[in-house]
Amino acid sequence: MNKLFDFKNIKGDLFGGVTAGIVALPLALAFGVQSGMGAIAGLYGAMILGIFAALFGGTATQVSGPTGPMTVISALVIASAIEISGSLQAGMGIIIASFLLAGGFQIVFGILKIGKYIKYIPYPVLSGFMTGIGVIIIMYQIFPLLGHSSSGKSVIDIITGIDGPLSELNWAALGLTAGTILIIYLFPKITKAVPSALIALLVATVAAVLMKLDVPVIGDIPSGIPELKIDGLLTIDVAHYWTIIEFAGMLAALGAIDSLLTSVIADNITKTKHNSNRELIGQGIGNMASALIGGLPGAGATMRTVVNVNAGGKTRLSGLIHGLLLVTILLGLGKYAAYIPMSVLAGILITVGIGIMDYKGLRHLRRVPRADAVILLIVLLITVFGNLLHAVGLGVVLACILFMKRLSDLAESGTSVEALVGFDGELPWDDESSIYKEYKGKIYIKHLYGAMFFGFTSRFQELIKGLDDGIRVLIIRMDQVPHIDQSGLYAMEEAITDLQNKDAVVLLTGVQPQPLDMLKKIDIIPALIPEKHLFNAMGECEMWLKHYLDNDNGGFAGIQRNLHQLKKAKVA
Repeated sequence: MNKLFDFKNIKGDLFGGVTAGIVALPLALAFGVQSGMGAIAGLYGAMILGIFAALFGGTATQVSGPTGPMTVISALVIASAIEISGSLQAGMGIIIASFLLAGGFQIVFGILKIGKYIKYIPYPVLSGFMTGIGVIIIMYQIFPLLGHSSSGKSVIDIITGIDGPLSELNWAALGLTAGTILIIYLFPKITKAVPSALIALLVATVAAVLMKLDVPVIGDIPSGIPELKIDGLLTIDVAHYWTIIEFAGMLAALGAIDSLLTSVIADNITKTKHNSNRELIGQGIGNMASALIGGLPGAGATMRTVVNVNAGGKTRLSGLIHGLLLVTILLGLGKYAAYIPMSVLAGILITVGIGIMDYKGLRHLRRVPRADAVILLIVLLITVFGNLLHAVGLGVVLACILFMKRLSDLAESGTSVEALVGFDGELPWDDESSIYKEYKGKIYIKHLYGAMFFGFTSRFQELIKGLDDGIRVLIIRMDQVPHIDQSGLYAMEEAITDLQNKDAVVLLTGVQPQPLDMLKKIDIIPALIPEKHLFNAMGECEMWLKHYLDNDNGGFAGIQRNLHQLKKAKVA
């Protein structure tokens, strides 16, 4: 809170907040429509969660609101409540209770300091889940883009019921969707000063109105100050309590994961460190406040947060301004949203779904360890066709079981496997003492012990980031690393990239067969680390270094030039 009214960056926070709010507007309306509660629910969620999460959260630059993953689960909650109660109005008690309790769970998560455990979710699980969410979002837009105002309740319903919309295809709606997508992707080539999604929303809507196209539209949405939606809470049947708890748990867990991943991204951009438990408390307060007025639950929104930072936002004031801008829009311009075609919102959401999917994980399916690829595909399929929370839970359990099997197989094969995974380098080994003493503070030597798997990757990244900015060379000794999984591979890739951005050179010694094979398969070697920077033993590495450092071959600058030359030769 101490930085909320730090007006030293008022200009940057103002630009960041306004820009993020403009980006949030079309997304909020689209997520509200997709959820089944209407565009106004998305707008309420964006403005209320945006304000409260900024005030109470633990990430200074985070912008919060409805997100793709959270909207998918919210739509499931709303569809189930309607099925149980017979109508949206009758099911509002179950819906509001689920949203409200989800926020309460998140506050409890923060108080119990559960935030630190989110980082232990394996990469294949997150990759499969996010790709599955992207597929769901895209599938849910098929009916609106064909000219229907509603969609199926599930992916299976959409697939089995596609005959109806296809037989009554509305070409105008299809054209608006295609035009919206084209504007979103092509407009940034002209300028990035104005969010392309907003331009697409305005241009396509104006075109539909002027051409008097017969397409489904959002319709009237309430304007003015929202009312409390708590009447239905008093009439909920006891038989539905467990359903509410289950829904709330799904929303709380996903919201926590979504928010903290965005917090990590914000940290990487701003070179700051968020407070994960405080962030969960802030998200919980925001989601509870949003629920009370019928707003959608949400989480930290990656795209809006990045937009905020890039536009100059640095403190909580930027997130607060984002929320207040949406309040202003609701009070002054809400009546014009009635003319927005559903097919235009479908086009916006299709681009959101495309953006959520993890193409790196899909691209490397045939190159990463087979077990990781299988986990990714299982989580993806269960996410799309089954229960989202079950997908994540099963993925984590499978990853743990398969990791234990890997260790067992390594032990049976006679490979030395340390009981604990380690990462150190405070004291030199005997074969590195001379270089350690001579270049301490510029050349760092770190040792890895044991299999490098998803449970260790966050610690690895933290320790790499903790190295002094004056580092010129990092030697990673991998003599005792018999196995590396997909999470470990991507952790190394990110760490090496960060170091090279600081003009540091990374050298590897003693890389065992399985890690070496994996590093080559996803092109960390030689794209990031040339093969000439791999050494069988520390002695070879030391001789190579001294060639540059002792023989007037350019010193550390010469090593850096050597890296650039090797990369340039590979590209050529």
